[in-house]
Amino acid sequence: MSAPAVTPKSRRRKLPASDGDRFVYVLAVPVVLVLLFLVVIPMATTAITSAGGNGFATNYGSLFGGSSGQALLLSLVSSLLSVFFCGVLGTLLAVLLHRFDFPGRRALSVFAVLPMALPPLIGAVSFVLLYSETGILPRTLAVLLGIDPASTSVGGLAGVVLVHAFTMYPYFYLSVSAALAGMDGSLEEAATNLGAGRIRVWRTVLLPMLTPALVSGALLTFMMSMASFTAPQLYNVQTLTMEIVSARTSGNAALAAAQSTALSVVSIVFLLSMRWYQGRRVHRSLSKGTPSARRAPASAAAKFAAALGSLLLTVVLLAPVLVIVLVSFSVDGAWTTQVLPSEYTLDNYLEIFSEPQSLLPISVSVQTSLLATAFAIVVGAAAAWVVARWRKPGKGLLDVVIMLPWALPGTVIGVNLVTAFNEPGVGNLGLTLVGTLWILPVAYFVRFVPLVFRSTSASLDQLDPTLEEAARNLGAGPMRVLRTITLPLVMRGVLAGALLAFVDGVGEYVASVVIYPPGLPPMSVEIYNRIYSSEFGTAAAYGALQIVLILIVLAVSNRLGQGPRQKRSAAAPAVVPTA
Repeated sequence: MSAPAVTPKSRRRKLPASDGDRFVYVLAVPVVLVLLFLVVIPMATTAITSAGGNGFATNYGSLFGGSSGQALLLSLVSSLLSVFFCGVLGTLLAVLLHRFDFPGRRALSVFAVLPMALPPLIGAVSFVLLYSETGILPRTLAVLLGIDPASTSVGGLAGVVLVHAFTMYPYFYLSVSAALAGMDGSLEEAATNLGAGRIRVWRTVLLPMLTPALVSGALLTFMMSMASFTAPQLYNVQTLTMEIVSARTSGNAALAAAQSTALSVVSIVFLLSMRWYQGRRVHRSLSKGTPSARRAPASAAAKFAAALGSLLLTVVLLAPVLVIVLVSFSVDGAWTTQVLPSEYTLDNYLEIFSEPQSLLPISVSVQTSLLATAFAIVVGAAAAWVVARWRKPGKGLLDVVIMLPWALPGTVIGVNLVTAFNEPGVGNLGLTLVGTLWILPVAYFVRFVPLVFRSTSASLDQLDPTLEEAARNLGAGPMRVLRTITLPLVMRGVLAGALLAFVDGVGEYVASVVIYPPGLPPMSVEIYNRIYSSEFGTAAAYGALQIVLILIVLAVSNRLGQGPRQKRSAAAPAVVPTA
């Protein structure tokens, strides 16, 4: 039988202590040590620094008035708006592409996550080329309909939210997609057989089961929005991250540290609020059936409408990517007042592939991101399992420590690492990373391990721990249970987080520009250098190559993601208790 999708917190089943419980605490030791060394100690430096300069009271007092207070409020408003619009877009697209079957669905499911491949800097520039007063869309409307471009352009806070919504909705899309793929279809069938209508099934069964995925997407989006820098910089919106960079540039490290600490506190409060909301009930299934089959539209007209609607939505979301590809073939300086570039060339790509020095940034970004992602998979997945199975006090603190780097601007992360690993010392175990290529994967790991952790946590929250307990009762050891039961069932969540970590690592700019070693710029820094030199075509060519790279990663990820689903159908029946 199928158990209710949501169980009150007071009725949670408490399992007796076992070897698996002790293994949780054993595994927690290396996870905590890594977090202390790479996250807590560098961040403690920031908190200590915030009391210097003009003093604790002056630095933090500025957050309640003046430009810093207004910047904090603006950051909060833009982040909440970004969460709302990203949630609507990402969830709608995930449901449409994973609950219904229509022509072109598989291709659209791949293209739907391409916006997250946009390099932050040139990605923001693409929105200006599309939606500003001199952009493609306002100019096209002016030519076709005679509408004043100023009335259809987007800028200011609306421009920042637009960039966030079009580039961050994959955090919701991937989390919800993984949850839908792992959801037990028998729950929905049971509710329908008991007479519940489709709306009631969604309200009482499906949406509650999607709560962990929605919370995961909201957390990642909110923290990413709070720490966003390139979009506010481009639209001249004075958010708190802009104030932090301004304070550091002017040499006021103490004020910048206080502002960074305040930004972290706001994100922590949001994190704890989401944890409280999710923790009110247990969102997991006690039955282990198969996922719901995709439904084809009942009529040809409905099938056509579904395919057309998905195509239009994906084209709108892909527009910034298409602009980058278009500009990558344009001649520098030839595109002025025209709606589209008037001259095209292949020289931008030929320059990259004909000069070894131009290929170096691509190699640096790929290698460092792969290394950071591999480390993030190990630590992030292990930390997610430890937090999910932790039964003693400290669970919430570990969650906060892992997610905290996601709340900080990349500049702060970079400066913290430079401070912590600038010269040998007791706190860094004698390691000196500044000036070496190793500092890049360390920074990417610190920044993006929360992605793997949060995505894996969402999958674990849907997994009933009695499956692991049943396997242990049958004689399997803790490591074997993790390898044969837990990991296959949450692999989709792990892959979703790893994909996000790799993509964001390849395009990371704000931290990279602070810490990259001389002569070894990553791709994002090279894009900035080309834009600064007015070589927009070559900069866009780098962006287009990154998009191609992400397509390859998506194809490999989708192929790897087919394995866990087959394992689940074979492994789950073997460990489900007969009761």
